[in-house]
Amino acid sequence: MNWDDFDAFCQVVDHGGFSAAARALDRPKSSLSASVTRLEAQLGMRLMERTTRRLRLTEAGESLYRDISKPFAQLREHAIDALAKGAAVQGTLRIAAPYEFGAHHLASVACRMMQEHPQLKVHMDVEHAQVALFERHYDLVFSAIEHKFAPSSVVTKRVYSLERGLFASPSLDVGELTGPDDLSKLPILAGGDDSVWAFRHAGGSTAEMGVHNPRLRSGNAGVRLEAAIAGQGVARITATFCAAALAQGRLVQLLPEWQCEPLRVYALLPGRKLVPAKVRRFLEILEDEARGTRASSQGGT
Repeated sequence: MNWDDFDAFCQVVDHGGFSAAARALDRPKSSLSASVTRLEAQLGMRLMERTTRRLRLTEAGESLYRDISKPFAQLREHAIDALAKGAAVQGTLRIAAPYEFGAHHLASVACRMMQEHPQLKVHMDVEHAQVALFERHYDLVFSAIEHKFAPSSVVTKRVYSLERGLFASPSLDVGELTGPDDLSKLPILAGGDDSVWAFRHAGGSTAEMGVHNPRLRSGNAGVRLEAAIAGQGVARITATFCAAALAQGRLVQLLPEWQCEPLRVYALLPGRKLVPAKVRRFLEILEDEARGTRASSQGGT
């Protein structure tokens, strides 16, 4: 009896199909299919009904999955914890992050990781929508949402607080702006979940602007950036994300004396007893680069 075939069966069910499981495990789809076929032959029963659109468990398959999925999941966790005790950074590091953060803050970290550790592979999903926590068996999920009620199996660590500002094309007629209240007369380019924009003045006062009926609403920061450059409205974007357009004169900053609420990004880890070396090292490099970014920013003011 090949216990790897049982594990392959559980992984296919966990990921909702052969293709998804193959991507997550970095194994050929044909290998997983052969494992399940072999298991069915050994047990003398059909476990899955395969169609081009979806996978469905038979009654026997449901019964088997119910009986063995938890023990195999525990074995995998023990194996991960055992590997975490070692100092070797190897295997595959699976990461998910929001687009605005991933594209401009994680790419250099991933490149440095791969340069330092030739045996490591990195799979990074840069999402425009909210990432489902560890649905695809990620090692590390970055989220711009503070998951105050995350399950106990998730460890939350805040890693970044990104400066944001208000930006628009020089071609957009904004008139004379004296404060955030004046923004209500301008077309707004809002994030997918934006309902209120909060501000703090250099003098210490605060203000809020309700985001009602924006000209554009998109969770994709790249879309909002392009719309701002095209003169379609005012966007609230992280300073690093639009730095190039600002330097090129395609954008100008509005109300610089009013500081926008920063974009806070959290690192979410599966709540294992030990953090794998590959995850520890990634977070160390990220923090190292964050310190460098903060030092450069302070040196330029």
